[in-house]
Amino acid sequence: MVTLKQLAKELNVSISTVSKALNNSEEIGEETVKRVKELAQLYNYKPNKVALSLKQNQTKTIGVIIPNILNHFLAKVLFGIEREATKLGYNMITCISNESLEKEKESLQILADGSVDGFILSVAEETQEKNEVEHFKRTIDQGLPIVMFDRVAHDVMCDKVIVDDFDATYNATKGLLEENRKQIVYISNIQGLSVGKLRERGYTKAILESQTMEPLILKIKKKDDHQKKIKSFFKKNKNIDGVIAADSSSGIIAINTAINLGRKVPKDISVIGFASKSDSNHALPRLTTIRQHAKLIGAKAAQMLIHRLQNKQLKEEVKTKIVKTTLIKSKSTLK
Repeated sequence: MVTLKQLAKELNVSISTVSKALNNSEEIGEETVKRVKELAQLYNYKPNKVALSLKQNQTKTIGVIIPNILNHFLAKVLFGIEREATKLGYNMITCISNESLEKEKESLQILADGSVDGFILSVAEETQEKNEVEHFKRTIDQGLPIVMFDRVAHDVMCDKVIVDDFDATYNATKGLLEENRKQIVYISNIQGLSVGKLRERGYTKAILESQTMEPLILKIKKKDDHQKKIKSFFKKNKNIDGVIAADSSSGIIAINTAINLGRKVPKDISVIGFASKSDSNHALPRLTTIRQHAKLIGAKAAQMLIHRLQNKQLKEEVKTKIVKTTLIKSKSTLK
């Protein structure tokens, strides 16, 4: 590989002049800049990024760890992170933990060897279920900041970006109570996650405050047949007239199941679920959704991490940013 030293020797100028010319410094004349760039192009010169990062003590690269690439919400957050990081002059290396604690630990360990300046991540399901956080604390102690989004570890002192899960579910449940619904069920397949717990609490609070019914909760495990479980539950609880779904698949299945059982949506039963616009289109009538603004979450996470990287000397207190959800009314609820 051609080095700055070799270019400088051939052009009979200093290494500093070559470096400044390649970076379009105003200190260097136009003719010299032209000569340097032409020779660099001729030899296909590329700056040594490893040497540069050692010199500057930064890689200008962030590590992103997400639990599931097939999850539409997480994929959109990833898009938001990448777009904002690029805008701010940073590259990105992405790892998938596949909901595994060991893979999450491995990803942190591999990238913490000098490949990245910091991390943005959403905690794996197994990590949350086992409540294991030491690997995050070790990474932060190494001087690598972490920003967690969506699923977060509350025992770890780091920046976080979350949505108003508790308030969103509380308000959605209140909305169904205002429709005069008499038996509202909460359905979830994410009960082991921090966001699932907050959503369940929001629903429960609204129901208990109403003093008209008791909480009715259906928890679906990974191994369960999602459709079969909801159908069986609806048959057993024939008076259900409202559904709050903690995830998009439960909301869509609830609508389709109700219709298959001869119920009219929203006349007989109203359904609200956490879902994106594209997810809501998979149900007929279209699902009323709690929109989480995934791209904005990604952008905020990237901004927080890069701000911390660029202002290390300030030693600022960790912050939690809350992105407000939006209830997008559609045809699965009454007007």
